[in-house]
Amino acid sequence: MEELSKRQAMERLSTPEGIITALAIDQRGALKKMMAALGMEATKEKIEQFKTLISQELTPYASAILLDPEYGLPAAQKRAAASGLLLAYEKTGYDQTVPGRLPDLLSDCSVVRLKELGADAVKFLLYYDYEEAEEINRQKQVFVERIGSECMAEGLPFYLELLAYDAKNSETHSLSYAKAKPRKVIEMMKEFSKPQYKVDVLKVEVPVNMAFVEGFAKEEIAYTRQEAGAYFKEQSDATDLPYIFLSAGVSATLFMATLRFAKEAGARFNGVLCGRATWKEAVAPFVEKGEAATLEWLAEQGKQNIQQLNEVIQETAVSWHEKVEQLDK
Repeated sequence: MEELSKRQAMERLSTPEGIITALAIDQRGALKKMMAALGMEATKEKIEQFKTLISQELTPYASAILLDPEYGLPAAQKRAAASGLLLAYEKTGYDQTVPGRLPDLLSDCSVVRLKELGADAVKFLLYYDYEEAEEINRQKQVFVERIGSECMAEGLPFYLELLAYDAKNSETHSLSYAKAKPRKVIEMMKEFSKPQYKVDVLKVEVPVNMAFVEGFAKEEIAYTRQEAGAYFKEQSDATDLPYIFLSAGVSATLFMATLRFAKEAGARFNGVLCGRATWKEAVAPFVEKGEAATLEWLAEQGKQNIQQLNEVIQETAVSWHEKVEQLDK
């Protein structure tokens, strides 16, 4: 019964062809910072209002929307009828006074409660450095095992968002981290593709920093086009699970170029869960001019961003149906 309901929920989050064209606006701390940088006090009411505008205007063009239970429930009610719902389970950010970027759950949530709120799937974000101390990584592995079992018990798909980092190098935009990143991303994907985690979909970064790829880089180069392409292919081969790309806050133009690059490299990804690349420029009209200006931006530029992205996804992504059927055998 659980497997059947999981499969049905996976279908609700995808296009009929099995491509995930999902919109993410589960940002909390990051969205507050974006608003504050433009001079707005990011109250609960303002954050809820902004998320609701995004949801009502852009979900007609998305197979699903990812929201958070803290500020996103009004937005969930305003989404298009055909758009599935993912709800985030993690607390935003992490305790910077403790090593390891250890995960934590929203204290008043459970998978049962997220399901009651209408979630078709649960998303959990994990920071991971496969080279970090074994005792730290063991804690994270156990944590993910618990969530996987909880989702399995409730028949909800488990989307695991993985963000790589280097415990010994905080300069994530540096050339040195760019060189280390492919191994970090690929090894953590291999780990969390293991069956004990009961993950249904991996939400992951691209395996390189495109700002250091030959042909994309403005200055220093960390990888030739051929090397970068090989990393995309190795990432794809590292998992049998459906996997989707996150946009990591890059521009819509760069994200679409990256998806095309991944396709050319032979990556068999199954869609995207794209947030800021689609809607981040709506924050300025919201802060500076209010709701009417935001709606105007969303109806024109926001719609254009998501429709153009959808066209690229249809050209580049492959259906998850085949992968799931293989896993079921």
